[in-house]
Amino acid sequence: MLRAPTLPYGVNVPSPQERAGTGSLREKTLHAVLNDLLATWEDDGFCEFILLTVHDYDGHVEAIATVTGTHSRVRVIEVLNMDLSGILTGERGPEHGGEILTSLMLHLYPAHVKMELAADFLPADRSMSTLKRLSRIPGESPGSLGTPTVASAEKGRQLFEYISERIRTRVFSAEE
Repeated sequence: MLRAPTLPYGVNVPSPQERAGTGSLREKTLHAVLNDLLATWEDDGFCEFILLTVHDYDGHVEAIATVTGTHSRVRVIEVLNMDLSGILTGERGPEHGGEILTSLMLHLYPAHVKMELAADFLPADRSMSTLKRLSRIPGESPGSLGTPTVASAEKGRQLFEYISERIRTRVFSAEE
């Protein structure tokens, strides 16, 4: 089994706001990079790939969902598409640095979280995709969406265990 390094870039919606440090790939670039990587690993004898993503922007998901191998099996697991409602307590809505991700960070990397800076933000218009909401609300959004103030390390632990079990179930499912 090969556990490849995380690819720290994805597809984001263009934003008129300046968000220092935000980097993005085009859909076709992400798709091509993943196809190229899988092809080289296929040449080394790997015949099954499981791609995990925690970025639910439609363009990003589409780029990953359409990755194929020449003779290998490719599965994609969208972590944020799991039903996590049994663990969460905050108001449901769009999530980008909200309760889910902040709780996971508090569990996995607590020294990197500054909870005193957490600010809840749920825009009135919830009809657009998560990242489109962020990019079209100049001056209002703190750069996150959701309710990070209700995040906790304990929720992060529960989320991590639940997500890990769901991934194990999906990966080792006899039906797939």
